[in-house]
Amino acid sequence: EKRSAKKCVNLLMLVIGRANAGKTTILQRVCKTRDNPEIYNSAGKKIDLAVLAASRERGEHDMENEMMFKSNLGFIFHDSCGFEAGGESEFNKIKAFITCCSKETKIRNKLHVIW
Repeated sequence: EKRSAKKCVNLLMLVIGRANAGKTTILQRVCKTRDNPEIYNSAGKKIDLAVLAASRERGEHDMENEMMFKSNLGFIFHDSCGFEAGGESEFNKIKAFITCCSKETKIRNKLHVIW
């Protein structure tokens, strides 16, 4: 299943915080839902949450994945993969993601919010 392209402008947000800090819970409140988000890879293909959970247990995480709630399809969230204090590797990944988004020519792919 692929995410359908909308004609409306989406709001792209990078959510930064340490692992297991409750970032998804906060986003559920903002989006007024208790549902889990749907996750899509960079090609727009939906990722099975069971596969995603197994990857996270192994310490794998892809900041490029898009997280969306059915209640607010105009908000596209990217999870920072757990930004730990003093973690230079995580900082460099976030910096590279922000730099990449800033070079995008399509407004839909530009980063609008860092939270």
